[in-house]
Amino acid sequence: MTDEVFYRPRELERTPRHLPGASYNLVYRLLKRASTDCLFVPIRAMQYLAVVDAEEIIFADGAGDRSIALAWQNFRPQVRSTLTDPVFYEAVYYVPGAARTMLRLQGEFHRALIDLERRYIAAPVALSAAGNAHIIKMSR
Repeated sequence: MTDEVFYRPRELERTPRHLPGASYNLVYRLLKRASTDCLFVPIRAMQYLAVVDAEEIIFADGAGDRSIALAWQNFRPQVRSTLTDPVFYEAVYYVPGAARTMLRLQGEFHRALIDLERRYIAAPVALSAAGNAHIIKMSR
């Protein structure tokens, strides 16, 4: 098991969004099964890596320098009426073009979560064998 380090650039923009209830619930279930405090979700269709922890979900270019391109923060599941209602959050963009990436990311992330859950069901081992994630704020 190794630790992964991610770098957080300066925030460029922040927008309110919502995540479908099914996606949020799947994230929560998978995070509870993880062997560490975070969950690594490869989004192969976009060559991104998502890292989920109790506070946020970060997205980094899987082939890049581990700089965070965007993050989803401040989830508010407590304001929904039912478990199927969407969960509101804030999307934080750290690189130019991240808002454009966001258009495709939410759907691809959900598909990657489904794939991860299927692999877990097929061979129930602890998730997150990669280790822990550490996020370092980049100085400018």
